[in-house]
Amino acid sequence: QVQLVESGGGLVQPGGSLRLSCSASGSYTGIGWFRQFPGKERQGVSCIGSRDGSTYYTESVKGRFTISRDNAKNTVYLQMNNLKAEDPAVYYCAADSLFREGICVMGRADYWGQGTLVTVSS
Repeated sequence: QVQLVESGGGLVQPGGSLRLSCSASGSYTGIGWFRQFPGKERQGVSCIGSRDGSTYYTESVKGRFTISRDNAKNTVYLQMNNLKAEDPAVYYCAADSLFREGICVMGRADYWGQGTLVTVSS
C-alpha cells in the first residue's frame, strides 16, 4: 500500500510559478501528476520512473513544467512555470506498482492522492 500526500497548490497569476510536492510512503515503479478539469477525465501531466528516472510530459506542458524526485525523502515535485489560463485544475499525485512513466499515457495508477487545486487568475 502506498499513501500519497500532495501539497503546494494555490492561486497564482498568469505567468507565475508553483511547485507541487507529493510525499509518498511505500515503494512504487512509476509516479507522477495528473490533472482533472471540471467535467473531464483525469489526464496525465508528467510522470517519472522510480528507478531510472525516465520521464514523460504531456505536450501542453513541455518546456514549462519539470518533474523531479528526491529519493531520500521519497518525494516527487512538479515545478510549474509560466502558468497559463488553461492550466487550472485539480492536480493529483498518483503511483503505480507495475508501470513507470507510461502511467501518464495509460491513465492508470494503483494509488492516488487527494488532489490539490491550482488556480491561475489575475
